Amino acid sequence: MSDVVILSNSLGTNRDMWQPQLAALEPRFRVVRYEHRGRTSIGELAQDVVELMDASGVERASFCGLSLGGAVGMQLAVRAPERLDRLVLACTTVRFPSGYLERATLVREQGTAPIVDVTLDRWFTPRFRERDPYRRMLLEAPREEYARCCEAIAAWDFRGRLSEIAAPTLVVAAAEDPVTPPEQAEELVAGIPDARLVVVPEAAHLANVEQADAFNDALLGAL
Repeated sequence: MSDVVILSNSLGTNRDMWQPQLAALEPRFRVVRYEHRGRTSIGELAQDVVELMDASGVERASFCGLSLGGAVGMQLAVRAPERLDRLVLACTTVRFPSGYLERATLVREQGTAPIVDVTLDRWFTPRFRERDPYRRMLLEAPREEYARCCEAIAAWDFRGRLSEIAAPTLVVAAAEDPVTPPEQAEELVAGIPDARLVVVPEAAHLANVEQADAFNDALLGAL
């Protein structure tokens, strides 16, 4: 079993999104965080992970991805199964909703400022008040890389391929996630052999931030 865990962030965030997990993971694992490069397919983003592992001297690792990161994890699991020990898919789906191509165009022209408020309302429930670091994170997202990742998400469709995932898999959903609601997590669990589901209560899309303790308990249990 590998002692390496790779953490793959969501669209519009960066590696600091995983700060709430570090205290739980670092005493037990070597943690590798990274940012998505501007790619226009999930396959290319998954290949980036393989190249990151090669460059870091990591032969095998467990992988936790949230939203876009979860899509990358699914693709990695079928592209390079020999490199993967365990898989955690958080707040993600086999097919994201429409609108990402239009968002790519908007962000290329105007940056992320026009979408900040609506995005934060998807990331967090109204009860979560510590939004400022994530507002800055989204505002600072490079517009071209963000737009290309939007195009990768728009093209993502993993329906019919879930049964190809062989790694032991935990699916984490957030009870109040408007982007990838729990029923989409149930679809993942139904399609991935022997996958398990944990639903984090009182959290929206960035469940690892809003309910870090519950998320970390689920993550450590899977790893």
